[in-house]
Amino acid sequence: MINEGKYPFYVKLSCTLLSLAIIVFFLCQASQILVPVLLSILFAILLRPVVNFYQRLRFPHVIAVLFAVALFVLLITGIIFFITYNIGRIADDWNKIKGNLLIHWHSLQQWIKDTLHVSYVQQEKYIQQASENSLGSGPGMVHTLSSFTDAMLNLVLVPLYTFLLLLYRNLFLKFLFKLFKKHREVLQEILMEVKNAVQNYLVGLLIELCIVSTLTSIGLVIIGVNYAVLLGVITGILNLIPYIGILVAMALSIVATLTTAGHLSIIFGVMAVNFIVQLIDNNILVPLIVSSKVRINAFVSILAIIIGGAVAGVAGMFLAIPLIAILKVIFDRVDELKPWGYVMSDDLPKTFEFNNIRLPQFNAGHHDNYSDDEADVQADKKPDEEPPL
Repeated sequence: MINEGKYPFYVKLSCTLLSLAIIVFFLCQASQILVPVLLSILFAILLRPVVNFYQRLRFPHVIAVLFAVALFVLLITGIIFFITYNIGRIADDWNKIKGNLLIHWHSLQQWIKDTLHVSYVQQEKYIQQASENSLGSGPGMVHTLSSFTDAMLNLVLVPLYTFLLLLYRNLFLKFLFKLFKKHREVLQEILMEVKNAVQNYLVGLLIELCIVSTLTSIGLVIIGVNYAVLLGVITGILNLIPYIGILVAMALSIVATLTTAGHLSIIFGVMAVNFIVQLIDNNILVPLIVSSKVRINAFVSILAIIIGGAVAGVAGMFLAIPLIAILKVIFDRVDELKPWGYVMSDDLPKTFEFNNIRLPQFNAGHHDNYSDDEADVQADKKPDEEPPL
């Protein structure tokens, strides 16, 4: 056996950093291949209970998998059709939207001229220069066409991969148990925890999506915005993309309000609705529904989202949190990797002292009622059921 103690710390650190660099480079180069596969794995884990339901109804395995994937595809197709149909209706009001935009644009130009003393000619010159620098020529169009082609290809590959993963689930599980024959019990615990973490996280996201969509739709109906239900659904879907999703949803909602009226009061109303819904989402829904399922600290979560966005765009940002949760489960079960699992955890005390005053932590409600040693004992218990992937 190799004696790890004979290697100095700087050698171990260099090997660790080199390994991380190779992994990141591999992810960047293979993102177009890995993203559909990873999305399919998440959807397969989410649809596994549906397959079990059909099998309890005496459906053959192939038919059960086919029905589960078909139901999922029909649901996604229905949402896409609902959005595109209503967007077409909004496009019919484009002349009205354009007229209201011009009204607000002229008002903004007048304010800039009176406040900043920039003439109309100079403003138009600045806008023209910015447009030329941002649009460019060939590469931007080529990149756009390439992204559209990749998205259309993923629409075909993801359902196909999901079907095959569910169909050959037992084959992949047996392969993993054969590959890690000496660590069968640890592998079984990891698979069980990964399944529970991913399923609970995705179900929590779906619940959050429904609640955010409902609250936004109600708020927009109250202030009298056209297409309130459509904008509420779009807001709920885009809210799944951390940080930037809600900004895009707000911009779309503001543009849609221009089909109703040209005054600014309704625009401020839309901004207020989105702000209130975000307060409810960030302070109630996310801590209770989503964060309680995946206990990752905020720093690691934000860093993972940024890296995921740099590697694979929007899909990478969506995959970042569940992948980090899976890595944490694996790290917590491997002795050599436990420090990495610990640095990802949300390990905060229930209270902290400030000038002899004991204040509660924000996430105190998410901690279990037993100590760290008892938590290790609980985590080492073997699950009774077979860990489905």
